[in-house]
Amino acid sequence: MGAIHVSDRLEKTARVLLWALPIWTLMLLLGTLTHQPDPQTNFGAWSRYVTTDWFLASHLINSILGAAIGSLGFVGLMLYLSDTRAAGRATAAMIAGVLGNTITSAAFGAAAFAQPALGRAFLGGDAGAVALYNDVYAVPLFGSVGVGLLLFIAGGVLAGLAVIASGKLPMWAGWVLLLATPLFALSNIFLPAALQTAAAAGLLVSTLVLAWAGGREGHSGVPFRHTASA
Repeated sequence: MGAIHVSDRLEKTARVLLWALPIWTLMLLLGTLTHQPDPQTNFGAWSRYVTTDWFLASHLINSILGAAIGSLGFVGLMLYLSDTRAAGRATAAMIAGVLGNTITSAAFGAAAFAQPALGRAFLGGDAGAVALYNDVYAVPLFGSVGVGLLLFIAGGVLAGLAVIASGKLPMWAGWVLLLATPLFALSNIFLPAALQTAAAAGLLVSTLVLAWAGGREGHSGVPFRHTASA
């Protein structure tokens, strides 16, 4: 196959969309600064936490809007690496990342709207709120979250592999992306919650470097276009 050229317009779009990645990971980091109490052991403390303004704002902005921005970042990375030998991995990362962010947003929506209502009901004296909580957070929701998290992890790992193989972006940033994504997704579930904040900080640093490196290439006179051969 001959040279593959990316149009100037697509080049600019890709570089701009790359900045969606550090915006997204910053929102992930902000969302880990506090952690809700365990509703199974202290439903009262949990209720007080989920009825705060910070809880609602964090889920609407950091989680739901953040997931949409992160999806744009995956598209940007796919476009940016579309003319490199890592194009296939970047495309797979985009597909997995967008699907993962979309599916997990359903759980964020349930948390943003159902949990405050359950918390207010419990604090108002409605003991039935506990049973309603268990009804909402049952097998269908956890099954969806499980699928979403697996896709989220696959998206980050594949994105890291694409960066490493591309020869176009700093390899170490790809390694951080590859390792920090599963750590972030599994923390607060199977691993200590504090590790989630550390993983989010690693994701923020790596994606900042990727976006900065992409922008620097576009403004330094180094050609954006690469060639791919069969």
